[in-house]
Amino acid sequence: MSTIDEISGCRILVAGPTGQVARPVVARLAQNNEVFALARFSKSEDEAAIQALGATTIAADLASDDLSGLPTDLDYALNYAVVKTGDFDYDLAANGEGAGRLMMACREVRAFVHFSSTAVYQYAGHQPRVESDPLGDNHRMMFPTYSISKIAAETVVRFVAHQFDIPTTIARLSVPYGDNGGWPFFHLLMMKEGIAIDLHPEHPNYYNLLHERDYIDKVPALCAVASPEVTTLNFGGSEQTSIEQWCEYLTELTGLEPLFKDNPQAFGSLAIDTTRMHELIGPTTVAWREGILGMVRSLAPDLLKPGYR
Repeated sequence: MSTIDEISGCRILVAGPTGQVARPVVARLAQNNEVFALARFSKSEDEAAIQALGATTIAADLASDDLSGLPTDLDYALNYAVVKTGDFDYDLAANGEGAGRLMMACREVRAFVHFSSTAVYQYAGHQPRVESDPLGDNHRMMFPTYSISKIAAETVVRFVAHQFDIPTTIARLSVPYGDNGGWPFFHLLMMKEGIAIDLHPEHPNYYNLLHERDYIDKVPALCAVASPEVTTLNFGGSEQTSIEQWCEYLTELTGLEPLFKDNPQAFGSLAIDTTRMHELIGPTTVAWREGILGMVRSLAPDLLKPGYR
């Protein structure tokens, strides 16, 4: 079984290191590699926290700053950076143009991995999305610029990869979560406070939870399948589950009951077809119930029933 420890002694750039997904990746990579972490670092405490993980920080805004001074002789670049300000001009510049400018600044890498999102897919009910399915403005109601800027970023990434012959992977993340939180943890907090959880009326609402152990350990495989033709794949847990199911399990663990409210504007099902993912990088290993139990034990052990602590 491959793990992130297969990457060792390398120089690696990670863009967007302060985010929920990237931070544990930085922590693991920095144990055996020289890691450069690029972000705006508008909060000094965020920069200090990333430095404490063992990474060298680089303060830059992908929307506008000159990136020509980035470290040379990089082995890999991982782009987790994303902004969701709601300002189309800025978000397209940062997420779309910024991805391209980042690639051009480190175009000698052995692999560039761009982390996109299943939010690029047009809503299609319960049909699991395959990589060739139609794209659409999926997340408009909650994040006005998100889906469009993610689609724009993928287009820019493909163009730059083709123009400069950069081995590239585009990984469309489903729902990442783990011991540092994620969507299921937000739902647990809402259950605790008695806040209604919006659900799309076309029940159940399916997704593919991706645990942090899996998205960390899949990094070498994502790098290995990079190609100048650009390898695009769904990136989620091998198991499909639903908001209703994981909230039911949270009730089993804690006794807290969810309050569901149908809302046609809520995110609908975004389950993925994992066939291509399994062929290229293999299945995931963390079962969703195991992952959620670990998440609650890590973040809110006091909410667990005695038998689960």
